[in-house]
Amino acid sequence: MVDAGVDVAVDGDERGLNRYERQIKIFGEEGQGRLRRAKVTIAGAGGLGSVSAAYLTVAGVGRIRVVDHDVVELSNLNRQILHWEKDIGREKAESFEEKLSQMNSEVEVAVMGQRISEDNVADVVKGSDLIVDAMDNFQTRYLLNRVALEKKIPLFHGGVYGFEGQVTTIIPGKTACLRCVFPEAPAPETFPVIGATCGVIGCIQATEVVKYIVGAGELLKNRLLVWDGLDARMEEFAVERNPACEDCGELR
Repeated sequence: MVDAGVDVAVDGDERGLNRYERQIKIFGEEGQGRLRRAKVTIAGAGGLGSVSAAYLTVAGVGRIRVVDHDVVELSNLNRQILHWEKDIGREKAESFEEKLSQMNSEVEVAVMGQRISEDNVADVVKGSDLIVDAMDNFQTRYLLNRVALEKKIPLFHGGVYGFEGQVTTIIPGKTACLRCVFPEAPAPETFPVIGATCGVIGCIQATEVVKYIVGAGELLKNRLLVWDGLDARMEEFAVERNPACEDCGELR
């Protein structure tokens, strides 16, 4: 949980109280203060990133860093809802910065238009309280998993495939890590996906992030939530740390 500090969420500002009135009713000004002081890195400015970034922005998360090296293509537009037709050919990170800044001018949005690699992943998450895994490949996800474990930063994983999706929340040293849950990466492919699946999974990721920050509810710790859109059904699977895991086996 992010430290609330000593000031209140909106320092008595009437406009701020009005903007967040409905959620302040849930977790109070102290909770809103935690949101405002939180620093979240969102890895990936695609389908999952669009949804999680939008809802964290309107919730009032204070600082959001978006990392993506790619440019907008027409084939992205069925699911990546923060990119529009006018953005085709534009850097995704730049497109995100424009849209998010217009959603909530109180949020500090920073972008990094670069590919996440072994060499820069520590800099990508530097200063972050939380990391949202909105990637589309396990090679990068494993990099995020390792740096999250090393820096003891919670990692909020989401993945989609067609009408199906999955979510879990990883707390370093306390839960199974991503490598425990998925020991082997699936073969790389251009996977199918319907945009609404990104909506479901991205919303759950954003909900988990807000819950962690304000200290509300039960997180998806050691639980993998799986959404089957075709059957409109959710299932939950218990997961546990692997003592022999190459990423977290020696973490205490």
